[in-house]
Amino acid sequence: MLRAAPFIKRSGESKLRHYYSLEFAKQALTEIKSGTSTPEILEYILTSGVVLDAASRGVFEIVDLCLKYFPELMWDTNFAKKLIIKVVEGRHIKLFRLVIKNYPIRYLADDNYMNFDLMEAVTKWSSRCESPDVSGAAFLMQRELQWFQAVEDRGFLSSERLTYMEKKKSYWEKFVEQREELLKDARQWMKETSSSCSLVATIIITVAFAATFTVPGGNDGNKGIPIFLNKGSFMVFVVANALALFSSITAALMFLAILTSRYAIEDFLFSLPRKMILGLTFLFLSLVFMLVAFGSALMIVLSERLKWIYIPITLLAAIPIILFAILQLPLYGEMVESTFLPRLYRLLKFCK
Repeated sequence: MLRAAPFIKRSGESKLRHYYSLEFAKQALTEIKSGTSTPEILEYILTSGVVLDAASRGVFEIVDLCLKYFPELMWDTNFAKKLIIKVVEGRHIKLFRLVIKNYPIRYLADDNYMNFDLMEAVTKWSSRCESPDVSGAAFLMQRELQWFQAVEDRGFLSSERLTYMEKKKSYWEKFVEQREELLKDARQWMKETSSSCSLVATIIITVAFAATFTVPGGNDGNKGIPIFLNKGSFMVFVVANALALFSSITAALMFLAILTSRYAIEDFLFSLPRKMILGLTFLFLSLVFMLVAFGSALMIVLSERLKWIYIPITLLAAIPIILFAILQLPLYGEMVESTFLPRLYRLLKFCK
């Protein structure tokens, strides 16, 4: 507790500084707008690069405040273009939503130079493109592909799409070329993760299959019927064991499909992430069902002697599930959201 206290204190102080900094910025903008003529302030903001620098660094609050107090900024087409390019280069989804809300990008569709600048921005790779909310190199590659597809699908090539088809191909080639190292890391991440998970799935298959023929309590010597067949806990064991076996087999097949994939860069957009998510889902389910089967087997064996045994068994079986929920569920949720409900596509659909 003594070690955790300084961290909590620093976190609270950081949030407090952020809050008061934001309040100070609001107060300053209010005073500036009321005490100085608007054209002079707009000229200063446009020439100083304050908003563009904040957008490049992903400081949403500053950009939001400036656009709220001075919406006239987005009337300047050159400023709007530069702002959009900075946001795309930094891969700031929240800022992208803000910008296209104030200045719908479809108004820039007829500007071919703007189209090319945006394609240059989305194909450019730098350390700023890496995001802390992405689970592994494979999903970082997926995020990059989503940005490229979003920029392309929004019609940034305008009516000259066919004329500049060769140019668009060069952008794709440049996109792939600049992400060769990321593609290698994504392939390695997928292979290593699939190999580890398939090993776990194989172990569960072996255990669940063996448990089918070695039921708790044994079988009747004459008829071969399980002795505890009429017990409710025995039926729980049978059902849970069967579900664990089927889930682990499905998970192993999904990971096998990943290991035998061609690992083309396009596969990291939908195909491979979906297989990985499905494989992890069935693997997690098989672990849960295995714990349920194990707990019910213990209750069958010990319930005659220890009537209260189901309480500690239930608590102990819940520990791994709770640990998984705390440690892995946020990352798993990010994988699911990135693949099936990507924020980038949702905001673009909303702003059409």
